Amino acid sequence: MSTTMYERAARAGAVADAAPEANTSAVSWAAIFAGAVVAAAASVVLVALGSGLGFAAISPWNNSGASLKTFAVSTGVWLIVVQWLASGLGGYVTGRLRTKWVGAHTHEVFFRDTAHGAVTWALATLVVALGAALATSSAVGAGARAAAAGAADVAQATVGASGSSSVSGSSDAAATSAVSGYDVDRLFRSVRAGEPSANARAEATHILARGIADGKVSAEDRAYLAQLVAARDGISESDAQMRVDNVIEQVQAAELRVRQGADTARKAAAAASICTALALLIGAFIACVAAALGGRQRDEVL
Repeated sequence: MSTTMYERAARAGAVADAAPEANTSAVSWAAIFAGAVVAAAASVVLVALGSGLGFAAISPWNNSGASLKTFAVSTGVWLIVVQWLASGLGGYVTGRLRTKWVGAHTHEVFFRDTAHGAVTWALATLVVALGAALATSSAVGAGARAAAAGAADVAQATVGASGSSSVSGSSDAAATSAVSGYDVDRLFRSVRAGEPSANARAEATHILARGIADGKVSAEDRAYLAQLVAARDGISESDAQMRVDNVIEQVQAAELRVRQGADTARKAAAAASICTALALLIGAFIACVAAALGGRQRDEVL
């Protein structure tokens, strides 16, 4: 009798081990593609709506429209809303359209539904990102072609004015490109009393440009600028020095405002990148939850 029981147990184990595996895949690609298309289309519509609302909120006039901080916060919130709605809609469609898994455990069904939502979100995100990259590339390419055409026209006009174009001329231009007008001006710098320089404006421009690049204007350059102004306008050295100091302060203040604007733009770009990443993560979570909800409702209905 014991032998018979062992044989039955062995045969039952053999039958269990030889249980056939499902012939169909657990991934419902048709439902995933359908949900991804819906999510991508919803993202485009919502982004277009947000862009319209954003342009309506801002204004080029001073003290009018939303501030930069308000606009940045509103943009971040809208990105989260876009991901919430688009990913939720795409995930729900995927869950409702996927193939019903017969004989699968409820935990396995839940995992498959959430996985389908994640794949739908990933595919929709790639589609939207690819479309944005193609649009940006097209815009940049059009701008580059326009700039190249303008440069070609300038080069042709230069060649026509000079009457010739040679390799030696190109090499000479490349060799002198590292030499600035400021260096050449210093080579021939000389101001006689009461005689204005013939290139006073050009020299002053070169000195101010070098001062902006270096962060300050040297005492020697300040004195030379005062001599240029005094010789050109016929004023005293002290008045000319005061005028030079005022202009340098204004130029430095303008440069500081430009740098502050660039730093503000950098911080805004960093915040936008972080907010975009956060919105995408929220979208992935919402897509998984919506797919699980849609799948459960489908199994309950059918």
